[in-house]
Amino acid sequence: MTETQPNKVVGIITMKCPRCAKGDLFESKNPYAFGKITEMKKNCPNCELRYEREPGFFIGAMYVSYAINIAFFVIAIVAFFTLLDDFAISTFFFSYVGFMILIFPITYRISRAIWLNLFTDFDPEKRGER
Repeated sequence: MTETQPNKVVGIITMKCPRCAKGDLFESKNPYAFGKITEMKKNCPNCELRYEREPGFFIGAMYVSYAINIAFFVIAIVAFFTLLDDFAISTFFFSYVGFMILIFPITYRISRAIWLNLFTDFDPEKRGER
């Protein structure tokens, strides 16, 4: 019996393996767990998919993270110009940088999950590294 393909967006948000949609991508479910923010599992505990296909595989996730940050920047600049009549550029700069520092663990993980999902198809019957 074959499983129906889960929604990729849900898989990315819940940080699940793109092949089986069951295994976790990161060691800790909490993105703010001190010391474990960036620790990713080597393989899926369920289907044994090796997450890092080759050395430097996740360097491409920086481009995804860049796109996410640009989207947040555009939203922030539009919000500042439409909601506030008079504001200093330093206020915008420090608020935006503070916000980005606060959400860094989430954008880091989301960008890696998106990057992995771009290169892995849903195939729960498959086992092994690739």
